Amino acid sequence: MKLRDIYEKAVKRGMELDPRGLDEVTKELERAKKDYEDMKEKDKKWFDKEKLTNPYADSRLLYGDPEKEIKRVLVGIDMEVGEVLLADRLRERGNPIDLIIAHHPEGRAMAKLYDVMDMQSGILLKYGVPINIAEDIMDERIREVERRLMPANHTRAVDAARLLDIPIMCIHTPSDNAVTEYLQRLFDESKPHYVSDIMKILKDIPEYSAALSETAGPKVFCGSERRRAGKVFVDMTGGTGGSKKMFESLAVAGVGTVVGMHIGDDHRKEAEKHHINVVIAGHISSDSLGMNLLLDNILTDVEVVATSGYKRISRT
Repeated sequence: MKLRDIYEKAVKRGMELDPRGLDEVTKELERAKKDYEDMKEKDKKWFDKEKLTNPYADSRLLYGDPEKEIKRVLVGIDMEVGEVLLADRLRERGNPIDLIIAHHPEGRAMAKLYDVMDMQSGILLKYGVPINIAEDIMDERIREVERRLMPANHTRAVDAARLLDIPIMCIHTPSDNAVTEYLQRLFDESKPHYVSDIMKILKDIPEYSAALSETAGPKVFCGSERRRAGKVFVDMTGGTGGSKKMFESLAVAGVGTVVGMHIGDDHRKEAEKHHINVVIAGHISSDSLGMNLLLDNILTDVEVVATSGYKRISRT
């Protein structure tokens, strides 16, 4: 496969699986196009033109010839300088790595991670939170994440890959969309009655089963397994964790249980305050599941070498 094809297929699949729906994603691309057309000519050189076809600022082809043929990829959750050196070492040992695929963003994709968080407003709307409340809740959190990212030295891994001439890309939100869609559909179809039913479903999934053997499997963080699950909301996409204020709105909207990748202590306290069960499926295991679902769909005749927390489990 060509590098360009892998990247474009990942974005396309992410859009197909977007929990907001394809129509909403298309409107976002149309808005980006209008923003670009309305800009002064002198400012257009600074515009990220990838936004015209890719609505996920945290997923980018960071370095490499788009026409390069790819036969073997090194895939991991966090692909930083150490993993770039690992790719180079594998090449020296006769195991050529044609491309590094990171799940978590690097380079300019990391710098603009906060730009993806707008999609969380649309997801909250889908679950019954009025859009004016959802957008207001998210605005403060987006600004907080932007401030946190500004001082980060986000180009390190990409700089290393460029010096060693190893193509590198990151696939974040499309992969998170894949795991979110998969789990939400699973819960919607199975209709778990108790929180314990949610736990059983998760433990039967290979990625979470593998995590259990490493003491990093699914866990109930709020509530208990004996409680009724109610409406289940899978919260695993949209850049990074949302606002802690969302739990009050979700409770009003009738959500009984949130299934997520991770949760901070402030968020946990808010969930408890509003009587919402929280099941944490696991961060790295959820990322592995999302990447597996995505790569099964987009890769053809490409060998995957797994590292950095990623467990390759194919369903094809």
